[in-house]
Parts: sequence; C-alpha cells; structure tokens
Amino acid sequence: METRLYANPLDIKQIGDPYILKASDGKYYCYPTSGSRGEGFHAWSSDDLVNWTPEGFVYERAANKLAWGYRQFWAPEVIERNGKFYMYYTARWEEKDSLRIGVAIADRPAGPFIDVYDKPMFDFGYAAIDAHILTDDDGRSYLYYSRDCSEHIVDGRHESHIYGFELTDDLLQPKQEGIPLLKPDQEWEFKSGEEWRWNEGPFVLKRDGLYYLMYSANCFAHRDYSVGYATSTEPLGPFAKYANNPVLFTDNADISGPGHHSVIRSPDDSELFIVYHTHTDPAKGGGDRQVCIDRMTFREDGSIAVSGPTLTPQPYPSASGRGPMQG
Repeated sequence: METRLYANPLDIKQIGDPYILKASDGKYYCYPTSGSRGEGFHAWSSDDLVNWTPEGFVYERAANKLAWGYRQFWAPEVIERNGKFYMYYTARWEEKDSLRIGVAIADRPAGPFIDVYDKPMFDFGYAAIDAHILTDDDGRSYLYYSRDCSEHIVDGRHESHIYGFELTDDLLQPKQEGIPLLKPDQEWEFKSGEEWRWNEGPFVLKRDGLYYLMYSANCFAHRDYSVGYATSTEPLGPFAKYANNPVLFTDNADISGPGHHSVIRSPDDSELFIVYHTHTDPAKGGGDRQVCIDRMTFREDGSIAVSGPTLTPQPYPSASGRGPMQG
C-alpha cells in the first residue's frame, strides 16, 4: 500500500489557537480563534486530520441572547459529555472591559453553541483566558486557564500565569478559587522581551499516573513563541517544569511562532499528534496564523518528544494501516 503524504501548513488559514475534538460521530472538529471583528467562532471538520471542510459559524454572538462578550473572541475548546457539547471560550466582558471565560452548549459538534449565562462562567476579579478541560480517570473535571498579563503585574512586569481549579459535576462552575500552577521562569520564556512574559495556552495529558501540563511561552506574535511542559502527580500540582524545554520550537527561518496547541489521537488511536499554529508570513509574525500538525511521542523516560515543526512531506495519521504506528 502506497503511503499517503501531507505537508504543513494545513488548509485552515487566518486563525490562531487550534483545538481539535474527536467527536462521537467519528469526525474531527477544529475550533480555532477565528474572525477578527468579534463575531464568534468558525469550525472545520475532517475524517483524517489532514483534509478539512469549513462548517461555518458554530458560535455566533449575534445569535446568542445571553452573549456577554463583545470582542476578542479567542481560544475556544469543546468537550463532549452525555450527548452535549460544551464550548469554553475567551471574550472581553463589556461590563468590566476585561477578558473572561464563558461556556456555551450545543447538541451537535458543529453547533449552534448557545451561552449558558449572560456573564462569564466565573469572575475572580482579574483577566482570564485560554480555558482547557481535563476529565480525570475518576470522572472529576478540571479547568486550566491563564491569568492574563494585560492586568497582572509582577515586580513591575506584565506576566501571564497558568491557574487551575476543579469543576462542578455539571461542568459549569468552579468548585474553588483558581490555584496558581505555572509562571514564566525558564530562560527560553524571556526571548520575546523582559517586560512582558507569558505562560498561556494550557493543555493537560495524563499518562502512567503523571499529569503533563503543556503550555506556550513568549509573545504569540513573536517567532520564538514555543511550547514546553511541566509534570505533577496531582491534577492541580505542584508542577515541575521539564529541564529541556521547549519541546516545540523553531530555528528554521521559514517557520515562525509554533505554539498554542492541542493534542489529538490518529483515527486508529495508535499515534499522537500535536496541533498548533504558525505565522503565515514567518518574516512578519503577528496574528495571521495557520494550522499545522506533527507527531508527538513519549520517550522511555516519560519525556515528551515532538517530531516537528515540519514543512517536508509526512505520512498521513494512521488509520486502518495507513501511516506508521508510533507508541
């Protein structure tokens, strides 16, 4: 059988922060930051992680009577639970002119997603972005997010830190105040400047009893936007950062800003892929980004290895024997 090949970037353009859900209907759905005027979110669907079909608006501000956000709609993530689809997203709350996280629900992965509340799902008195959900083996769910640097000043610097809390069983409220988990403190995290520092875009995996909290650092518009991770034996820490971070970065002049990722399994579940954005124009950087995917594995010592970022042809994600199997 001839090996099918794909090459980055994929055909999802002018986006950021791609999150992919493998839904119970057997399809993949990509939910990125999309739209520049605060209209809401678009989505794309795929059978193979490579070829994508536009689904149009899945969350539309104008169609939500309870919509509380009015611009800066960012970083949607969707989980499926008991036949419903829950979207957690960032927007600017008009009432306080500050970024917050909201939740909307749909009956289908392609929406329409309708807001649950006429306000953010929680308000701890500071800007919060980039929600991510982990449901643990015991059924308990946790929400991770970034306390945004727009309003967070530490020792005279603007800093984004990653926090987390346990969710109520209905997935709609925090059980506790957010707990600080990570802050920018490794040398590679200061490449885009000293006065503004970021740990953002959390994504959590659990493997062999260990929680891997992956995140992005540096400014999203900078070529050194990259991905690292930290580990813990508990879902809410304490977390220790991997000494050899970052695990996704670039020194290729034709690639810029690989970051704000999610992780998804191949169609036959035998491979892991990291899904991330890069700058469409690597010389310019900024907010015009595109979707890329590359293989991700774990070494024998449990550390994460990413085979990317790539621009060269790669085997399709494994499905019914297509493409290589990686553990």
